[in-house]
Amino acid sequence: MSILARYILRSVTPPFIFGFSVVIFLFLMQFLMTHLQKLVGKGLSEWVVAQLIIYNIAWMTILAVPMGVLFGTLLGFGSMSANHEITVMKASGGSLLRAMRPVIIASIFVTAALFWFNDVILPEANHKSKLLLGDIQRTKPTFSLESGKFSSEMDGHTIMARHVDSLSGAMTGVTVYKHDRIAEWNVISADSGFVRFSADFENLIVDLFEGEIHQFKNEVVGDYKIIEYDKFTILMSASGFAFSRTNEETISRGDREQSISDMKQIVGKAQTRIDVADSTADTFVDAHWDYLQGISPEIVEVENKKIDLNNTAINKNKADNNSDTTEIVTLLTALENAEDRVSFIRSNVQSQLTQKSQYEKRKREYQVEIQKKYAIPFACILFVFVGCPLGIITRGGNFGFSAAISLLFYVFYWACLIGGEKLADRGHITPQISMWLGNAIIALLGVFLTLRVNNESFRFFSK
Repeated sequence: MSILARYILRSVTPPFIFGFSVVIFLFLMQFLMTHLQKLVGKGLSEWVVAQLIIYNIAWMTILAVPMGVLFGTLLGFGSMSANHEITVMKASGGSLLRAMRPVIIASIFVTAALFWFNDVILPEANHKSKLLLGDIQRTKPTFSLESGKFSSEMDGHTIMARHVDSLSGAMTGVTVYKHDRIAEWNVISADSGFVRFSADFENLIVDLFEGEIHQFKNEVVGDYKIIEYDKFTILMSASGFAFSRTNEETISRGDREQSISDMKQIVGKAQTRIDVADSTADTFVDAHWDYLQGISPEIVEVENKKIDLNNTAINKNKADNNSDTTEIVTLLTALENAEDRVSFIRSNVQSQLTQKSQYEKRKREYQVEIQKKYAIPFACILFVFVGCPLGIITRGGNFGFSAAISLLFYVFYWACLIGGEKLADRGHITPQISMWLGNAIIALLGVFLTLRVNNESFRFFSK
């Protein structure tokens, strides 16, 4: 690698790393603010929270790398332009394209690495993040008793103690309402008691001393009992209070949790079902139409199933086994039968069309996700052709100015992606256009800026 190439890469790399880090930090702060209520007060270990953050850094990386490329090239080349280093290069017989060459090569490697990360690492991280976040949401807050307050955190039990020692678990003046059975209620009172979890945190154990159990049944009027005791132990299920992990194999994966090859298989299966729905509807209509004309057999095969066209619910005219006479089918009766048969055909065809519409929607959603996995990494190369000439034009060595321009382009690019995804999911445009429209616009702008600056024909260049 030449000295010039090394110098250019050294000029671009620090702002790239800085821009990448800033975007990651901003996304991380937004993520923590969004999910803070789900994490606080559930007794989660630091490692569980760290895992959740690490898994979500994966999708943040996909969004931050193109932004880092744009910011790095814009600030790096802008700084060289402000220091007249680009002018020196041109005076020495060089060109913008030659100066951009090491950055373009580096962006190709970044694109390949980001594509691999997007296809292999991101789906697994998204799946683990979904499972972990679901486990956290199902985890109940840590059980606690406060003096003089009712606690209904345990299913089927409500507990109140007039005084609670939070360190030892000792209680005085305890009342427990046991309503885990519909037909029976128990009100348990005690002078004192202790509360603790079992060793495996699966059960909550309440030991009560010197008290009474007031028991009555809802269905039997007058069936009321008072039982005195010296010691009484209540065992309550504490499932959900301790954090537990879900088996990954039991949860299905969505479109953002699968690789390109897996999604292509789903797209292929959806297309097969679409073809089957079309074929079934055509066969059904053709068979009934031929039957009405009397030119086809009464039994046809649709989706490997034999259908008796003369033995359907819409046939009203049947022979009367108890009558020796044959019913005379009038023209009106024939028209009624034809109308009923047409209604029957429409109902079945509509069912096939509904299935087809569902599979087409599923196919579009996965095709959009496939195209997104290609389009986002490729944007790293395109942003080089925007950032380098734009940095020279604006002499964007200033951090704030470079950040503002980068943010403007990035917001525009992501608006194209998000808007295109919604339009494609609704079937208004194709998945290919939806995901590559932003790239196409950035590419045209990048080629225009690069050629104009390379030929020194941009009107601000002389300033």
